[in-house]
Amino acid sequence: MCRVARVSFLECNSCGSRFDAFPPKRLCGKCGGLLEYKYDRGKLEEAKFVGGFSFWRYRQFMPEVRKAVSMGEGGTPIHYAQRVAKTVGFRRLYFKDETRNPTNSFRDRCAALLVSNALDLGFKTVVCATNGNLGASMAAYCAKFGLTCHVVVPRSVDLGKLAQMIVYDAVLEEYGEMVDEALKRAEEISRETGWYQGSAELNPLALEALKTIAYEVFEQIGVPDWFIVPMGSGGTLHAIWKGFRELKEAGKIDVLPRMVGVQAEGCAPIVDAFLQKTSKPFSEAKPSTRALAILVGSPTYERLALNAIKESGGLALAVSDEEIFSAEKEIAKLEGIFAEPASAATYAAAKKLADQKLADEADKVVCLITGSGLKATDVLQALTKRRKMAVIGLELSTKEKILRILSERDAYGYELWKELGKTMTRAAVYQHLNELSSKGLVVCYEKDGRKFFRITKRGEEVLRAFDAIKILT
Repeated sequence: MCRVARVSFLECNSCGSRFDAFPPKRLCGKCGGLLEYKYDRGKLEEAKFVGGFSFWRYRQFMPEVRKAVSMGEGGTPIHYAQRVAKTVGFRRLYFKDETRNPTNSFRDRCAALLVSNALDLGFKTVVCATNGNLGASMAAYCAKFGLTCHVVVPRSVDLGKLAQMIVYDAVLEEYGEMVDEALKRAEEISRETGWYQGSAELNPLALEALKTIAYEVFEQIGVPDWFIVPMGSGGTLHAIWKGFRELKEAGKIDVLPRMVGVQAEGCAPIVDAFLQKTSKPFSEAKPSTRALAILVGSPTYERLALNAIKESGGLALAVSDEEIFSAEKEIAKLEGIFAEPASAATYAAAKKLADQKLADEADKVVCLITGSGLKATDVLQALTKRRKMAVIGLELSTKEKILRILSERDAYGYELWKELGKTMTRAAVYQHLNELSSKGLVVCYEKDGRKFFRITKRGEEVLRAFDAIKILT
């Protein structure tokens, strides 16, 4: 596959400061603003779509990748929703069907680029926080390409997505009620262990992966008049808008779509900010919706999503859970697409556009279907028991003793071997230490020519869990 030389860099959305493209980082070191990938315009104009209709067809529009991995992501179909269109009133209504990706969601695009970058940079372990789809995607891609995947999930997560993570052998950690808290935990783990940060909200490469949806839609049906996107963190809407803007900068299109962001009424911080005509962060006190993929109280990309909506002359709409589930059934019944609730929200929003005459019936409207409804069912309820086994799965005896020693002081291997009573070989002790390290329970460092081990905060939490188990048994 041929490449066009280009310059990519990270630029602060607040102060305009520029930084090296790699390693990817989220915040500006000068003002704390969000960083985003930008490209030299001249090189962007030279970039071409190369190869078959798939994700990597657009690699010249993304930051440099040496080890491009793939499981067949991208190149998803766009369906002309003829039967649904008749009930809504739009003559040209389309569903961009991301359920056709390898793990049945749009997050496979993120996983392909993030895992590629992790391999390029020599990482062995990836950590990510997720409310579902990203965890399933990262777990699958890490499994395929030999990386360890640690996933932090909130208490509220769809069972089908959790089942995928378990099957793909991810190391699971439950933390917090919502993904907002899980993200803070993933950030803490990455800082402590040095693992690759694979959370979509914490790694700007995720936006670069998602903007390829815009490229595909352009190649499939041209530029739509309206593009409707579900919003959790707001990143997906911003990324798609970014994709269309870059197509215009590259001279491939002359017009841009109007972006419509949709949220559930019970969790609509971006919609509320739009209606109140403010760009300041707007957090929900007690957000609630059964569309768990968009249950985000404090959206990371709220300001950028609002900017995209305003720049495009678009809208932010809230729909009720009842409207979401009605739309989910209607899409399945009339178009044969089983969409997860967050995805069905886009069709519910399209109905509002039509009912309130906010768009013309001749307009070309695209609804993004981000993930499959099979991920959001209760069919695999039994697997929830596995959530309680993440800690218990350790070999309690020796590993617990090692953690107890390290909770008192740092130690090197020979010291640990002596304190354990020399009942096993030193090689066996190091094997246990390596396993504890791979799970993020201990970290090692060099001192006076020796390799010392230190317990992590996660290791201390495991010890507290051991104590709780003993109280109950």
